[in-house]
Amino acid sequence: MSTTERDYYELLGVTRDAGPDDIKRAFRRLARELHPDVSDEPDAEHRFREVVEAYEVLSNNERRELYDRFGHAGLRSGGFSPTTFDLGGLSDLFSAFFGDDLFGVSGRAARGRGADVAARVEIELVEAATGTTREVPFEVAVPCTRCGGNGAEPGTEAKACPTCGGTGRLRQVSRSVFGEFVRTQTCPACRGSGRYVEHPCTACHGGARVIEERTLEVDIPAGIHDGQRIRLSGEGHVGTLGGRAGDVYVEVHVRPDERFVREGNDVYCTVELTLPQAALGATVTVSTLEGETELTLEPGTQSGEVVVLRGRGFPVLQGFGRGDQRVLVNVLVPTQLTHVQRRLLEEFERLSTDETYKPDEGFFDKLKSAFR
Repeated sequence: MSTTERDYYELLGVTRDAGPDDIKRAFRRLARELHPDVSDEPDAEHRFREVVEAYEVLSNNERRELYDRFGHAGLRSGGFSPTTFDLGGLSDLFSAFFGDDLFGVSGRAARGRGADVAARVEIELVEAATGTTREVPFEVAVPCTRCGGNGAEPGTEAKACPTCGGTGRLRQVSRSVFGEFVRTQTCPACRGSGRYVEHPCTACHGGARVIEERTLEVDIPAGIHDGQRIRLSGEGHVGTLGGRAGDVYVEVHVRPDERFVREGNDVYCTVELTLPQAALGATVTVSTLEGETELTLEPGTQSGEVVVLRGRGFPVLQGFGRGDQRVLVNVLVPTQLTHVQRRLLEEFERLSTDETYKPDEGFFDKLKSAFR
């Protein structure tokens, strides 16, 4: 089916009562998708030219009214013929239609977003569980106060770059048997700023920015993991020509704690029992993320047994609930015995039977459950 047989509203994907802004947005989207520089589809160039033709008609009130009343025949009788564009650059097409290029600028240098800044902060493991606040220092580029951010010495002004005419870009057109090709590149003379400073500011040396030491108070959320980053939007290096500032990314490092080992949102620790404590049962003090607590262990507690303290682990970051604390029991076997201690242990062993060491019913099931 030829272009003249296609419905222009269908080509742009808009309704017949679509407003100018809707038609413009639809064309921008399709042009970006179908331009041969972007699309790998075999019929992209043909479809691209169809979309261009549809926009030429529907964006013009007189042509659109003629098309709505008489269709393609009315356009032909009115002398309309589609414009022929070279496909060298999508920016040049947008400039022809909208007076701007792909990035929304024309006749002037493009605004540049400021660069991001990386910072680092260290916290304790317990602070990672409760959340904390830290003052984080970093260096950042800010507008020069002496020249007001224009790079020129007070009393003088920056001029348009003579190489690019103030656009910040250079266009090079080449012709071949395939048509015209347009290549756009950043102006090497002004590095894309579009400005020429004859008398540079003595404070920033014409750069319009200076480096400043800044400190921000950063809220570190509870449950954060080692190596995670916190983004501070708009606190980075200032942009060029009024562009938005970059961001600051604060990388959080959690110092190891000899009392605990973190695994996900769970925390592990150990408790040591003497042989009599394990056999007779005992109440011991255990460290938790919230402080010390008393833990009662039943008689016959075995080495390697795990006691689970529900909800005593790390809070779920940006979520609900907490992990658990898992206490691993380590029974200490005496290595240095006196003569009396050895005799008492020998007497204990002589009086022991198979019943003395019979495992508690369901012990291994409870152990598996604790690890799960």
